[in-house]
Amino acid sequence: MGTFVDMRPHALGFLAASVVMSINMPSPTVAQSRPRTLVALLAHADDEAAAGPVLARYAREGVEVHMIIASDGSAGSGSSGGYLVRPDSTPKGDSLAIQRQAEARCAATALGTREPIFLGFPDGKLGDYPGDRTLIYRLTERIAVEIERLRPDVVITWGPDGGTGHPDHRMVSNIATQLQRTGAPGMPERLFYMYLPVEAFRMTNPQRGEPPLLYPQAKYFTVHVPFTPADLDASKQSMACHRSQYSAEMLQRSLPAMAGVLNGKVRFIPAFSVTSTDDLFR
Repeated sequence: MGTFVDMRPHALGFLAASVVMSINMPSPTVAQSRPRTLVALLAHADDEAAAGPVLARYAREGVEVHMIIASDGSAGSGSSGGYLVRPDSTPKGDSLAIQRQAEARCAATALGTREPIFLGFPDGKLGDYPGDRTLIYRLTERIAVEIERLRPDVVITWGPDGGTGHPDHRMVSNIATQLQRTGAPGMPERLFYMYLPVEAFRMTNPQRGEPPLLYPQAKYFTVHVPFTPADLDASKQSMACHRSQYSAEMLQRSLPAMAGVLNGKVRFIPAFSVTSTDDLFR
């Protein structure tokens, strides 16, 4: 993890910060032996698309990138009521869950991330308190265990609005925020919310457009992370892996437009106040 430099002009303040840093930073040998680690906490196997180029960038730079996928994906079929037009041939239930695991592994290979971590909770029901009053506690515990094991430097997830409004997205966001606020073991200070650009909604489903009252104001997107054309290509390849979720027609319409929509950067909202930056690790 890189050194955090205190830019305050007062020499005394800088000296004090340097002393604290020297106490708390691991020894050079430990720091060099442990790679920087990023966790993308996701509800579904295709959610990484919102940050795909950035995941590819950091994986390419040697960061250990992990995707934790909370749901089994078994409810991800059909198009009614949603903002995603899925292929008509999509399987259902357990068969779909198996296919979506394979698609997630394909996407991880394309992005250069580690093997996805599947938690296997019921798709579309992560917050189903009436149906299972233990579910939210078990889900929180499972995520907390993985975070403590991986001890990431950075976590990215959906915003509190779920990005698309999906209840499962909202739930993983809430849990990530909960773990950060409670100081759960291994949970870093650096938590960021990801979003699909509004233009992406318009491209994926021109009939519906973007969901109402979900997309945050531009002033909140203070973290703009650049990526290379190769990173964008990797993200496109990862999206193409999710054949159960993206129709060929949608991919043909959307993928060529991604470069113009993103304009070389993926924009994040910090969960808590940080200074503007172009790097999740600084």
